[in-house]
Amino acid sequence: MLKLLVALTFAAPFTIADAADYPSKPIRLVVPQPPGGGTDFVARMLAQKLSERLGQQVIVDNRSGAGGIVGTEMVAKSPADGYTLLLGYTGALTINPNLHQQLPYRPVEDFDPISLAVASPFLLTVHPSLRVSTVAELITLAKTRSVPLNYSSPGNGSLHHLAMEWFKSATGVNFVHVPYKGSLSFNAVMSGEVSLTFISVVSGLPQVKARRVIALAVTSKNRSRAIPELPTVAEAGVAGFEATNWFGVLAPHLTPKPIIARLSTLIAAQTAAPDVRERLLSDGAEPVGSTPEEFAALIKTELKRWGEIVKRSGAKVD
Repeated sequence: MLKLLVALTFAAPFTIADAADYPSKPIRLVVPQPPGGGTDFVARMLAQKLSERLGQQVIVDNRSGAGGIVGTEMVAKSPADGYTLLLGYTGALTINPNLHQQLPYRPVEDFDPISLAVASPFLLTVHPSLRVSTVAELITLAKTRSVPLNYSSPGNGSLHHLAMEWFKSATGVNFVHVPYKGSLSFNAVMSGEVSLTFISVVSGLPQVKARRVIALAVTSKNRSRAIPELPTVAEAGVAGFEATNWFGVLAPHLTPKPIIARLSTLIAAQTAAPDVRERLLSDGAEPVGSTPEEFAALIKTELKRWGEIVKRSGAKVD
């Protein structure tokens, strides 16, 4: 406790001066995923807009590894000065803590949430050979087969994996999990190696339109503007089902509150801008924007939700 009081005492003058001049140098936005994916896309969109508004370059730094642990830990242990930020997402902040007993960061205690930015729901997709077009037909088929259907995911403990385990427990069906590496899980459905998977609307919609896969439902609370004719999983009969990959910006704990407030206002304004909203909505993503308090509440809610799913499914990481 004495160490904490001393640290806060010496931090106070620095906080005020730093916030007044912020930013006086480039900002690093750490992405705990490799370049080219959905997390990276959101980060680069935010970095470009923030650079324009702040008058300093916001540099995207991809630090992938261990399912998001490497980059997330890096930010947790960085100086709390506003110059190292995290593009956090569902898996790293609310699933990993429920899967790893020795996680090197704490999602609530080690970070100060700034703003939720984007939510990206999944599509429940099946190979055309199944000859089903609704969730009810899929459930009926699965329950009448002597051999269980296989489903793919980008790996054990991924959001895709746990979303399907939730679907299984809620409907009483038996699917067999086949983990792949990254985007290969969706390729496996398109090729017919496995029968079904969850895929983000952004990645999956072009293949749905090309009829390489059939979309049965969307996992968000409300229907997607990008494919409004498709029901939600909840509408299709699985009450309460909602599995969305969200992305938001966080800073190391004890980052000066004026800096948090300024960044939060800017990010919320970005996601509300007409050009950004139109681009995201047309791709199947949902611009959100939030206060730090709203983002913090979401993290706590999702930690509990996915903890229950992990426990119920018995999911383990390799």
